[in-house]
Amino acid sequence: MNFGPAALIGLACGFFWGIGCSLAILYSIYLGGYRRGIEDSMAEVKPERYRRALHKIELNREKASRQ
Repeated sequence: MNFGPAALIGLACGFFWGIGCSLAILYSIYLGGYRRGIEDSMAEVKPERYRRALHKIELNREKASRQ
């Protein structure tokens, strides 16, 4: 067991570094989608995907209000 403490410190640092990088990437993807959603909602001519999503939301709200 010559590598005990150094290996554990390296493993912990690598694990936390990897998790931190993954979270940063996921957050940037989330923000990109959020920005795109805002742009779509402010556009004069709404994209087809936006209209379909809005229609689904309205149907779900109607269904919830009936119950």
